[in-house]
Amino acid sequence: MSTEQVTVAEEEYLQTMYWLREARLPITAANIARAMQLSAPTVHEMVGRLEADGYVRRSADKSLDFTESGHEHAAGVVKRHRLIERFLTDVLGIPWDEVHEEAERLEHAMSPVLEERMLVAIGEAATCPHGHPIGEAAREQGVPLADVEEGARVRVLRFENEAEELLHYLMDAGLHPGLEGRLAESGADEVAIEAGGGRHTVTRSVAETVSVVADPSPPARTALPEQLVLSRDRYGR
Repeated sequence: MSTEQVTVAEEEYLQTMYWLREARLPITAANIARAMQLSAPTVHEMVGRLEADGYVRRSADKSLDFTESGHEHAAGVVKRHRLIERFLTDVLGIPWDEVHEEAERLEHAMSPVLEERMLVAIGEAATCPHGHPIGEAAREQGVPLADVEEGARVRVLRFENEAEELLHYLMDAGLHPGLEGRLAESGADEVAIEAGGGRHTVTRSVAETVSVVADPSPPARTALPEQLVLSRDRYGR
């Protein structure tokens, strides 16, 4: 890990850029502003700081990318965030829909010693409780639940938007990473999975943010849903 000093504010931006790239969304100032619910001038100023500090570079088309140092810092804060979430759920017994914001508060002040102790404590867990890989663990590719055809077998991989209010909604609906079942309904307003004798229904907008493995798998999209760019504190239903 680099010994360069990176501010908490810079880490938040680098984390958002990392998340956008994982979601296969363009890393642009506009998408960062939408994801963080900040004004364009505010984001423009911080992107300038990130460039000056050597964490990001701007391409000719104005898209952004990490420098080696920027990627190192971004990957580190994302790893700590997901590690803390897993520790809070598996070791402290906090429900998975309540750990995201707590991890946001703790991820910036975590020492390397505590990180190593948490890694030991979670054992072989490779993902956060919302299905995202911790560190170098492989990220299995999925498709939006909203794209899957009725009758297909599905397995929930992860929740791409981790707004805590949205996580509460998903838990109340009975969805969780690892859930396996059959897509019973894919309507204009709602999508439902039948699994374990129960029916788990979410709005189509929320289904856009749930990644699944499906059989048969739907055709690949040429554009990704806007819901993935919404702030972690807001979402459309």
